[in-house]
Amino acid sequence: MIEDKKKAYLFLDDGSVYHGKNIGSEKESNGEVVFNTSMTGYQEMLTDPSYKGQILIATYPLIGNYGINPYFSESNNIQVSGFIVRSLCDFPSHNLSTLSLGDFLIDNNIPGISDIDTRSITKKIRSKGVMKGLITLNNDEKRALKILKSTENYDQKDLVSSVSTKTVYEYMSQKEDDVQRKFNIVLLDLGVKRNILRILDSKGCKITVLPWNSSAKTILGFNPDGIVFSPGPGDPSRLDDIVKVVKEIIGSVPIMGICLGHQIIARAFGFDTFKLHFGHRGGNQPVKDLMNGKVYPTAQNHGYAVKSDVLNREIEVSHMNLNDQTISGLINKKDAVITIQYHSEASPGPQDSEYLFNEFITIIKNFNKNKD
Repeated sequence: MIEDKKKAYLFLDDGSVYHGKNIGSEKESNGEVVFNTSMTGYQEMLTDPSYKGQILIATYPLIGNYGINPYFSESNNIQVSGFIVRSLCDFPSHNLSTLSLGDFLIDNNIPGISDIDTRSITKKIRSKGVMKGLITLNNDEKRALKILKSTENYDQKDLVSSVSTKTVYEYMSQKEDDVQRKFNIVLLDLGVKRNILRILDSKGCKITVLPWNSSAKTILGFNPDGIVFSPGPGDPSRLDDIVKVVKEIIGSVPIMGICLGHQIIARAFGFDTFKLHFGHRGGNQPVKDLMNGKVYPTAQNHGYAVKSDVLNREIEVSHMNLNDQTISGLINKKDAVITIQYHSEASPGPQDSEYLFNEFITIIKNFNKNKD
């Protein structure tokens, strides 16, 4: 018989409160409340560094049914501040499962709530926008609102430094002997997901991962064939030091930016960024490749976007989100720069956009030819 779970509460900073049952840790936690519409991939979502500082709502009603397997984690631990689900499966059924979702949350000291009206919260966020929330076992409303009022806004938080590697390391695949290393890639870790490393590795890349605050001189000191600026959490307008690094590098080596990396590179070319009303998070975002006219279902997880009111003849829009016409990709052929606002590596979500890594490899090959 399952032990009765304790009552838990989600307080939002608009004064609303939602009642549910505690799952995971019993600690109190606050963060920006967001939702993801993917039907599967909860483990990848929970361990995605781009969710740092956020409380995540899964809109799919049944979560946890296939358990947890360490291979599918996108970082070393859970990154979200809290997890909210409609119904939690306590007894997962999958031959690769080694742990239940509830135990995974407990092991990582992350609180969560089940048996809560996730549809109601999602509708509220869609209409009012993202807001601060508090997960707690204490039902004192005045206390909760006082805590929320005193906590730092998501936009003000220094999040990239907390998820980036602290030391330089070389990514080594488990099948190192099977792959010939042809390209030397430096990846600036702003909150990288493991699947980006896996895919680059499978393309024959030697990957050196650097901390977020590495200088242009340090990056170029590794003599890279290409540089990748990874996804990550937080407001890109707080990262002007990295924008400066991009400006110093442009033209000297091919560059690829993904999500936060895309936003930072866009800012280096004079674009501004803005906060979306409730963000793009899920595996069903339609993006049109303006270079070939094809439309792809994409995996996305971002709360900021690049403004489209800048005319810059040095770089052109290559991809567009068809839901709201926001910029989803940029290209500068002269300086060998490509960026995308979505997750070409998926995890979770559709893998249709993995071709972009092949395009980056082609850009590297052509850049080296022209240099010779």
